[in-house]
Amino acid sequence: MSSIAGIGTDIIYVSRIQASYDRFGARFLQRILGAQEQQIFLRRYARDPRRGIRFLATRFAAKEAFSKAIGLGMRMPMVWSRMQTVNAPSGKPMVVLSPELQAWYEVRFGAAHITLTDEADLVMAFAMVESLTSSTPPNT
Repeated sequence: MSSIAGIGTDIIYVSRIQASYDRFGARFLQRILGAQEQQIFLRRYARDPRRGIRFLATRFAAKEAFSKAIGLGMRMPMVWSRMQTVNAPSGKPMVVLSPELQAWYEVRFGAAHITLTDEADLVMAFAMVESLTSSTPPNT
């Protein structure tokens, strides 16, 4: 049986992310999003700029929530683009870590879980990381 090692949440105004994107453009994307997320953003933004910005905002919130759950905030080895949130074929959001962050993470934590939601001009993310599972089987 696993236990919770950390939780984190973040809520942000979409307009704040829109303003940053308007000001910094591609530099903002490259700083915040990982490679897979950038591809998804560009496809969504091309179809509907509002959908693209909403995607960017949810991923920003996910990174903030995850960084809080692991207790690092935005300091090494946690860097914005090293944590990605991509969707499984079922649509469930999944955490994908870069090799640098994964190496640090896997000796400290078990599975990571993330959920995202949006409403009007707000988006929210909630992250939960599990403790490493014990090698001792539970009593039956």
